[in-house]
Amino acid sequence: MHVAIGADHGGFLLKGVLLEHIKTLGHAVRDLGTYSSEAVDYPDYARAVANSIIDGRAERGILICGSGVGACVAANKFPEIRAGICHDTFSAHQGVEDDNMNVLCLGARIVGTELAKDIVTTYLKAKFSGAERHVRRLQKVAEIEKELLKR
Repeated sequence: MHVAIGADHGGFLLKGVLLEHIKTLGHAVRDLGTYSSEAVDYPDYARAVANSIIDGRAERGILICGSGVGACVAANKFPEIRAGICHDTFSAHQGVEDDNMNVLCLGARIVGTELAKDIVTTYLKAKFSGAERHVRRLQKVAEIEKELLKR
């Protein structure tokens, strides 16, 4: 699987650890920055990861900021992006299985390194169930998105 990863300065150190971890899982990973701990703006990295998915260069994305909230808010502004904050493994697999989540958002100041690795592993192993009720609900979400894009 092709994975795009991005972080602001708050997530910079954790991003480095997760880059290596994702490679050990056998996935191709694309580092979209930031490349230092100098203060930057999380929406720029949410844009980069979202566009990688929208353009088909990545199947899934991971965004890391201090809390995970800002990155998640920004990512969910993009069409076709279903981002979720996950600070536990249950949410990481359930978000994919039921909601077809394609961007995992993590708070580097919330989760430790080992838990973050477990969450990422779980997220990348999870598959959308395709259950009728989940497909129906996602169609409704897509309809909302289309309605709002017309405004």
